[in-house]
Amino acid sequence: MEAPIPLLAIVGPTAVGKTAVSVEVAQRLGGEIVSADSMLVYRYMDIGTAKPTMEERRGIPHYMIDIIDPDEQYSVALYQTQARRHISEIWQRGKLPLLVGGTGLYVRAVIEPYHFTGAGVDEDFRRQMLREAAEKGALAVYQRLVQVDPETAACVHPNNLKRVIRALEVYHLTGRPMSWALREEGKRPPYRLLVCGLTMDRQKLYERIEARVDKMMEMGLVGEVQGLLDRGYSPRLISMQGLGYKEIAAYLRGLSTLDEAIYLLKRNTRRFAKRQFTWFKRDPRINWINVGQYTTLMEVAREIARRTEGVLIDTSKSMLEKK
Repeated sequence: MEAPIPLLAIVGPTAVGKTAVSVEVAQRLGGEIVSADSMLVYRYMDIGTAKPTMEERRGIPHYMIDIIDPDEQYSVALYQTQARRHISEIWQRGKLPLLVGGTGLYVRAVIEPYHFTGAGVDEDFRRQMLREAAEKGALAVYQRLVQVDPETAACVHPNNLKRVIRALEVYHLTGRPMSWALREEGKRPPYRLLVCGLTMDRQKLYERIEARVDKMMEMGLVGEVQGLLDRGYSPRLISMQGLGYKEIAAYLRGLSTLDEAIYLLKRNTRRFAKRQFTWFKRDPRINWINVGQYTTLMEVAREIARRTEGVLIDTSKSMLEKK
């Protein structure tokens, strides 16, 4: 029986500082980063996703970024397979794997025994939900999911109609929430796990979110979205329903003013951060670190490195010596 792979996960809401902290931790501990962000997988979508630049990555290898085009199909099951493979390969190279991101379902898919088969398909049910979305709006269908499976709803965007309907379909077919069904019968992944969660005062986080949106606008978010539309990517794509892209695409199509689009983007991002908090707060394994209690993010990184050395690093060294 193989010894478990040490895995450090750094999670938390958008704009809390995960990128800067994780890069610093990786540099201190000799690590490489596997992204757990459902929007970073898309090419050509950089500004609106706050994708770390090569400069921000500071030489640390990052995986699960820029792997598909915006119109390609992608799934949590495929992410699970690819991310776990990268984690294993990082460890085989003698590096510490870091799983970093704010997409709760992606994180859970990696660290828990989730499996993605057996629920089946009900085309009639799907058509019924699509009709309801067309008549009453996507939010009405999303509210159905909130009622029967709030755990899954907390990590799915209300406008991601495909995933919302699939989660409802699983409940319809099995009588159990997807968040339960995914856990059954899966083989527990071979990780020795430490999960650190970054948090801060909610109002301060909202101020950071608004500042980030303003910076995105300065960096050229409107031009990025226009470029995607010019490439022929439909605003109805799942990727184009992501934060920043849906709001700006609506503006470019004459459905709102720019000020309205910016207002909606800030509001929707705040709401998204609240859902992320709700999702992660349910996990008792997370060691929470209040970023607001530290002077700089580098101090936060030092604290995570200290905790990691006490839990994972000694184990990692002894495992490497046995190889």
